[in-house]
Amino acid sequence: MYVQVNGARLFFDVDGESLTPDGKAMRQKPTIIMVHGGPGGDHTVSKPYFSQLTDIAQVIYYDHRGNGRSDLCDENSWNLAQWGDDLKGLCDALGIESPIVIGTSFGGFVTLSYATRHPGHAAGLVLISTAAKVNFQSVYNAFGRLGGNEIRDIAEAYWENPTAEGRALYRDRCVPFYSHGRSTSTDWLSRILWRNEPALWFNGPRNEHGRMDFRADLRKIKCPTLVLVGENDPITPPEFSDEIAVGLHPDLLTYVKFPDCGHGVVADKPDDTLKELRRFILSVQA
Repeated sequence: MYVQVNGARLFFDVDGESLTPDGKAMRQKPTIIMVHGGPGGDHTVSKPYFSQLTDIAQVIYYDHRGNGRSDLCDENSWNLAQWGDDLKGLCDALGIESPIVIGTSFGGFVTLSYATRHPGHAAGLVLISTAAKVNFQSVYNAFGRLGGNEIRDIAEAYWENPTAEGRALYRDRCVPFYSHGRSTSTDWLSRILWRNEPALWFNGPRNEHGRMDFRADLRKIKCPTLVLVGENDPITPPEFSDEIAVGLHPDLLTYVKFPDCGHGVVADKPDDTLKELRRFILSVQA
């Protein structure tokens, strides 16, 4: 399905109902907005795992402008301010009030843009394997620890000078190290509708990826926030989540670090992650 948001045609999908029969009445469930990673990927990375939440919430997926099935748009609109405003605009267009927003990786950057630009709109935030500020040397060092010098060099070569060829090599050689359990299926990589253009525009220390810094604005966030990260995450190492945790209001924060877990907390710790998500959603709903 498609909806017009801020001049762009965005693809979205819905899993589960908002109103559900509950005895003699209808019960309103909270709405979750899934904010996918990338850039250059799509919402399919969230499926089918997050469908497990439909007994307690409605789940809405969408593709950012320039990503997946949404309009490619002008490259000058591929920025975090626009992507954050698009998230708010999607809610406005669909009549969604007080959503619980779950952002993973790059989707966490977008979620932080949305939350700091539109404080008070979300009922709750979940920030999974993400950052308020990226230190690329920490990323390269993490890849070196997990994969050795060759993997470190491939990662550094792509991020320092993003190209389509370097991105393909990085996806083949470095992305498997996102998961701490190397036997974890990578079928999700084949399901994604990839677009290189927004990734090459955004990625790396010389582009907005390197310039972004939400740390000073984290105190604007006034809603409950769950932060999840794996201790062996190479692309958003746990020290990035530590910085987010320090910047948020402590009485609104739940922070969980998973041992023996990489960038894909869903892949490496599916049961533990689901338990934390369900606990958080039910607490916000209450």
